[in-house]
Amino acid sequence: MDHPNIYTADQGRYEKMIYNRVGRSGLKFPAVSLGFWHNFGSKDNYDNMRAMCRAAFDHGITLFDLANNYGPIYGSAEESLARLMKDDFAPYRDELLITTKAGYDMWEGPYGDFGSRKYLMASIDQSLRRMKLDYVDVFYHHRMDKETPLEETLTALADIVRSGKALYIGVSNYDKEYTREAVRFLREQHCPVIVNQRKYSIFDRTIEEDGVKAYCKETGVGIIAFSPLAQGMLTDKYLHGIPADSRIARDNRFLHASDLTKERVEQIRRLNELAGRRGQTLAQMALSWVLKDDEVCSVLIGASKPEQIVENISAARQTKFTQEELDRIEDICKKG
Repeated sequence: MDHPNIYTADQGRYEKMIYNRVGRSGLKFPAVSLGFWHNFGSKDNYDNMRAMCRAAFDHGITLFDLANNYGPIYGSAEESLARLMKDDFAPYRDELLITTKAGYDMWEGPYGDFGSRKYLMASIDQSLRRMKLDYVDVFYHHRMDKETPLEETLTALADIVRSGKALYIGVSNYDKEYTREAVRFLREQHCPVIVNQRKYSIFDRTIEEDGVKAYCKETGVGIIAFSPLAQGMLTDKYLHGIPADSRIARDNRFLHASDLTKERVEQIRRLNELAGRRGQTLAQMALSWVLKDDEVCSVLIGASKPEQIVENISAARQTKFTQEELDRIEDICKKG
């Protein structure tokens, strides 16, 4: 009999998830992945983190996405991951994809930010120490750096993979020009970039407008989308005001009350009605919409409780939209 304090993963978890190939690589991402951007820092409840990760893994989410400065405080999300691995997930390390990033401010002084070789090399070592891991599955450069030569940044990423500290290279927030140069250079180095992590949602179409979505499909680079729920706006939580436990009320660094204009709330209301006719919540429909094309291999969700994760996983199996539904979504967005 299992000891009651020992976590035993659900053996049927992989049947609950769809796994999509990442570009032309040999790797597959779960259609829905769990981000550690919010609710995994030093100020958050560990028991809740643990319950969320257990629920995610038991429903086939094999990818936990981090960055060096996720918190608050910086680094604390990676430290939380180390504790989670020790308590529950170390036996499943080969079934998990652990990803992290460097590129935003992390420590004081001129060497703790952007894309220099010194910063990236120091950062991967620090991240591995915090997470108590031998390697990560994907190491991303977190943002473009217009001052550091791109060749320097990319060579550092390739060397990190060759050192065994990461298995694959990713980029995040790269536009089409930077993505093209990264693909060209790293393929010449026989260490290709396999994925670009970009913001994408019904309310944010930048990767369509700047050509990244089409370019990645053409060249065999995967896309993993973050903020698919537009920081929570593509849910029903703000239809009747701002709840006390909402992100705007608790942490308004990225979403502000001023973002919820009368026009935006009306858009949300109409999208919510459409989702209901599809038999989905608005959050489920928003995730399904991002996954409707094969350009996007995964969506990153954040969560504050396990029930949200379980609810949103079903979006991976309902990604078909009628042309009428797609036209309706476009019409609603244009009128905002």
